[in-house]
Amino acid sequence: MKAPKNFEEGVARLQEILRQMQDESTTLDKSVKLYAEAAQLIAYCNTTLEQAKLQIEEIDAAMTKETAGE
Repeated sequence: MKAPKNFEEGVARLQEILRQMQDESTTLDKSVKLYAEAAQLIAYCNTTLEQAKLQIEEIDAAMTKETAGE
């Protein structure tokens, strides 16, 4: 699997995988491969979201510290 460039690209690929897996013409073998790719993308997206959450918490903490120091 080629790593997505960003979170949005990862989510878009997940949506495409879901569409393909819902297609009745998709073979079982292809579905298993798509599932494996989706699992990797979900891990990537979860990690990216966690990093963003930590950045937001750091920004909030810095703002609270600045406000308290005024």
